[in-house]
Amino acid sequence: MSQPKWYFEDFEVGKAIEVGSRTVTEEEIVAFATQFDPQPFHVDPVAAGKSIYGGLIASGWHTCSMMMRMMVDGFLGEAASLGSPGVDEIRWLKPVRGGDTLTVTSTATEMRASASKPDRGVVHTLWEGRNQHGELVATVTGRGMFLRRPSAN
Repeated sequence: MSQPKWYFEDFEVGKAIEVGSRTVTEEEIVAFATQFDPQPFHVDPVAAGKSIYGGLIASGWHTCSMMMRMMVDGFLGEAASLGSPGVDEIRWLKPVRGGDTLTVTSTATEMRASASKPDRGVVHTLWEGRNQHGELVATVTGRGMFLRRPSAN
């Protein structure tokens, strides 16, 4: 990786960053769920049609995985990221279906420079995934660790 574009100091509490969009297919929904979450409403279109969802829907874990990929491709891949100490909350608010286009934004909600490790800081974030109708389908709140910008000496 070349010089990172995003350091701890580049975040601003309250500022939303759009990190990307992705359209999901029914084939992707079934493939993911077959391997990781093989519940009938994720893998069997007939059973899904008879479910409370009225059709095939993506696993919530698939939705989170797509959101994570967009975060890496649209932001974290260019950041001085040190990973994450964890996620605080995940909410799946609306089903994601084949043909839906998800758009993800990340908003810093809190920032704290490390007192014990002055080369880094922690950024609390809210990720919001919306479908092509602007409806909120999923949220993830968590934290990321980022290097501080090196001083120019």
